[in-house]
Amino acid sequence: MKAYYAIEQKRHDPKAFLSSGAPQPNPEQPERAERLLAGARAAGCEIERPANYGLGPIAAVHTPEYLAFLEHIFTRWRRIEGASEEVIPNIHPLARTGSYPASAVGQAGYHMADTACPISAETFDSTCWSAWSAVAAAEHVMSGAPAAYALCRPPGHHAFADVAGGFCFLNNSAIAAQHLRRSAARVAILDVDLHHGNGTQGIFYARPDVLTVSLHADPVRFYPFFWGHADERGEGPGLGYNLNLPLPRKSGDEAFLGALASAFQRMRAFAPDALVVALGLDAFEGDPLGGLSVSTPGFSRIGEAIAGLGLPTVVVQEGGYLCDALGDNLTAFLTGFEG
Repeated sequence: MKAYYAIEQKRHDPKAFLSSGAPQPNPEQPERAERLLAGARAAGCEIERPANYGLGPIAAVHTPEYLAFLEHIFTRWRRIEGASEEVIPNIHPLARTGSYPASAVGQAGYHMADTACPISAETFDSTCWSAWSAVAAAEHVMSGAPAAYALCRPPGHHAFADVAGGFCFLNNSAIAAQHLRRSAARVAILDVDLHHGNGTQGIFYARPDVLTVSLHADPVRFYPFFWGHADERGEGPGLGYNLNLPLPRKSGDEAFLGALASAFQRMRAFAPDALVVALGLDAFEGDPLGGLSVSTPGFSRIGEAIAGLGLPTVVVQEGGYLCDALGDNLTAFLTGFEG
């Protein structure tokens, strides 16, 4: 399987975020990319640098207002006397309708859902290369390859069309799915991250051409809290095209695979022409963010089960944080997928 990654993705190096109101070291570290690269190589992947595809594939998912914000906000923020070293919002609108603030502080609150996605001088370039890795993987599958892996770091599934959140800025899985739509009438996105892919759901919530399915820790007491519940089914033309399968905390391999079987039933009824797997490895029992209890062999079984769908597949990296087994978990998934 080919894997796509660019060294520029490591330059985004967030220093902190707030957890329960307290500053903590940001867990979305550049070292994640090194561990994942080692895991992809151990699975036999050929690593290839993606092309620079420009903003076109990204703008197919994200608003021009938001992309202009991401590109220029750090420079504007640094002009504020006494501002923090990274762009971190301190105010959020109760409703995102009506007027648009002119100030950098107001726009940061408008376009950033939480404090977990600080923006530095390198963030926009890194996130573009992350997105281009997803586009390259989609291009490879569109050319006839059965599957490809995009090592996307920073991750993306918490990013909405015009909002960053949860370590995510550009929604790589959504960008890959939208790119696949150039040759596929229907695309399914299967999100197996520990956390609900709220941004992905939001982007496609009113669309019938992209089915979004997410397995994740029950958000009633877990991030992202306000999305990911079982009664969220889509709206308008997209009603019935979103499926959430929240799992009790500490659910292990058997519970996860059981939910995966339910996901497959819905996906087969949708009859997609292509599949995007939003691969979070933070469902691992030893992941520092905690929540679910999937084992390393469990990831192999998950990969094997997904491969059984027989669909052209783009695997897009989402979560999975620094622990000794991070690379091994990726290797297990990819080798399981390839049989």
